[in-house]
Amino acid sequence: MVKDTLTIEEQVLIKGHMQKSPFGMSPDEYQAWQAQENAHAREYLFSIGQPLVYEKDGQLIAEYPDGTIKPI
Repeated sequence: MVKDTLTIEEQVLIKGHMQKSPFGMSPDEYQAWQAQENAHAREYLFSIGQPLVYEKDGQLIAEYPDGTIKPI
């Protein structure tokens, strides 16, 4: 296949590690996929010594590998 003829969705499937398109997933499959990707991001950030930063109740939070959680 030529990359120019692929849809964006097909390109994501080829470049990444996804088994199935999120557009074709059931709601349960989509939630499970999101949880898996969140865990993967957390694991990767911690492996390179970076905190996981997210918003909670309108406040930015940094979570560190040792379990420390600090507002930023």
